Amino acid sequence: MNEQRLPARAPLAARRSSTSTHHGIAREDDYAWLRADNWQAVMRDPRQLPADIRAHLEAENAYTGAVMADTEALQAKLFEEMKGRIKEDDSSVPAPDGAFDYYTRYVTGGQHPLFCRRPRGGGTEQILVDGNALAAPHAYFRIANVAHSPDHTLVAYAVDTKGSEFYTVTIIKAATGRLVEAEITDNNGGFQWAADSKTLLYVWLDEEHRPRKLFAHAVGAASEDRLIHEQADPGYFLEIGATQDNEYLLLGVHDHETAEVSLIDAKEPDAAPRLVAPREAEHDYSVEHHGERLIILTFRGAEATASSSAAGDPSPENWREIEPHRPGRLILDVVAYKDFLVRLEREDGLPRIVIRRFADGEEHQIAFDEEAYALGLSHGYEYDTRNLRFTYSSMTTPAQVFDYDMETRERTLRKTQEVPSGHDPSLYVTRRVMRRRKTARRCPSSLLYRKETKLDGTAPLLLYGYGAYGMTMPAGFNTNALSLVDRGFVYAIAHIRGGKEKGYRWYKDGKREKKTNTFTDFIAAGEYLAAQNVTSRGRIIAHGGSAGGMLMGAIANMAPDLFLGIIAEVPFVDVLTTMLDATLPLTPPEWPEWGNPLENERDYRTIAAYSPYDNVRVQSYPNIIALAGLTDPRVTYWEPAKWVAKLREADAGGNLILLKTNMEAGHAGASGRFERLKEVAVSYAFALKVADLDASSGLASADGLNMC
Repeated sequence: MNEQRLPARAPLAARRSSTSTHHGIAREDDYAWLRADNWQAVMRDPRQLPADIRAHLEAENAYTGAVMADTEALQAKLFEEMKGRIKEDDSSVPAPDGAFDYYTRYVTGGQHPLFCRRPRGGGTEQILVDGNALAAPHAYFRIANVAHSPDHTLVAYAVDTKGSEFYTVTIIKAATGRLVEAEITDNNGGFQWAADSKTLLYVWLDEEHRPRKLFAHAVGAASEDRLIHEQADPGYFLEIGATQDNEYLLLGVHDHETAEVSLIDAKEPDAAPRLVAPREAEHDYSVEHHGERLIILTFRGAEATASSSAAGDPSPENWREIEPHRPGRLILDVVAYKDFLVRLEREDGLPRIVIRRFADGEEHQIAFDEEAYALGLSHGYEYDTRNLRFTYSSMTTPAQVFDYDMETRERTLRKTQEVPSGHDPSLYVTRRVMRRRKTARRCPSSLLYRKETKLDGTAPLLLYGYGAYGMTMPAGFNTNALSLVDRGFVYAIAHIRGGKEKGYRWYKDGKREKKTNTFTDFIAAGEYLAAQNVTSRGRIIAHGGSAGGMLMGAIANMAPDLFLGIIAEVPFVDVLTTMLDATLPLTPPEWPEWGNPLENERDYRTIAAYSPYDNVRVQSYPNIIALAGLTDPRVTYWEPAKWVAKLREADAGGNLILLKTNMEAGHAGASGRFERLKEVAVSYAFALKVADLDASSGLASADGLNMC
């Protein structure tokens, strides 16, 4: 991309010298001024953004709009394609609970879901919460949680109208929709009904957007909400959940590797919480309940085991192992139904469901055939049931919802994701390839391409990666990706260290002092696919968001010639500055993931050595587009803004370096199922622009790929 082709002059952010010193190390930051001193106020009211910062972000948006103007018709076409693959009047499979079936559905043209119920097995529908009606007055709108009371008379729902994830909870009468009382503000989207259907437990956020207190709200009472728990340590998150049998509410305190759970009797929410096991560094656990015992899924070090304990005395010395750790296998989730214990686990990168009958301990697995696929459990509302609901998809197979009889082992297909504009799986190939490492570790990548795409090195490749927090990137069906694949792209997901695709150790090998393994894995995945002629060096578009955006910044510094372009969504690129700022919402809870550079010089130097912003240097960078949200509390807008400013100063190649900030949204981008597609269309138009592809596919016959 030559500089003379650009239709406008790129904004140059003012350089205002700022110096900080930690551990005797001085650090210059000429763009620190882009962080608004009143960022807390901006989260609640974007109009409070200082004028000079707003002017710069708007200039960046105008420049990006000018540069991408020649793709506007393509963006519109991509949007219509992606929208055409969405069933506009879609609905979920109803989930039974007592006398009702609960479900969500959409209306044609509607951006937001309707939450509905009807008498169990059929009857007249009742709309409980109409997302479209609630969203009408707002530029941004998102419903985070909708839950009916156990007696089905009340409904609580949480909404965010700024993108800053400060939710407001509203309680209404289920039968009439009438507002019961005043709203509950400053909620994190998490709440849970007690068994009396009159008490709602919810989590409160402080000014720094940290979940600090758990309150009990008595519906209809004049008294103030009762404080149940206050989390004094800002390094831990606070959440509220429930066991599958709804006997206990679960007060959870955790970071990314340590947990502490307390039981609250759902029938006696006024009783003091009862601790299961005190927090212990790097001991993560979750709790289920069955009969007179607890089922505890515990992670310690690189091992995951399932144990049981008497509910009356749940202290760790009473835990008894019921499913031991097995190398290479990671237990992801455990659900206890009346007669069956269900495990979702992963081995060698692939998920599976294992069902154990409580009565005799007999186990069986639910089998699947494809090389790469995604699998998810839906716990449902009920405990005394033989029915298990799960969702299956692959990169070529649209999502399928199954009901599975755990006793007879009969599998019933309840729904297949409809693609209104049409989808023929036989036109595509999905593969799972393993890149062998000298360490004998095998790093998997999942691929999707059309059968006629030539694998001779000429095809552009979009390579997606994340690699953090132990999060696994599933090889599921992505209708949006088809817009690239149908134009000749190969779409790939690199299952790199930092996730849990290959177990807990895979996660541990990609964090803190081993964080650079995430970056080198991604680079090696691209190099391997180029060596196999799936693509070639300089034909790869890298894509990642949030912590995956950090990955994008790192690989741009480390291997710029491998990549033609980089799409960095809400990229966490100013790692050192953020981890040094203990006032930011997520900084203290993130220290176990990245290290604490405030207290530890070694952590400071480790982060400084890879932090993308700190390692920008004079070299030729790939084409880059960074996407940000002004009210994002997770990756603040100034991180990508500073990064782009510094990249422009250092870039020696004259390629595109673009920043687009959504001035009315946060971490998740635009709200509404169609508005979000417009942002995807910008990213994909960027990829097609730099790859010199548009509506034509240029497809020919496929060559073989070396699988291992």
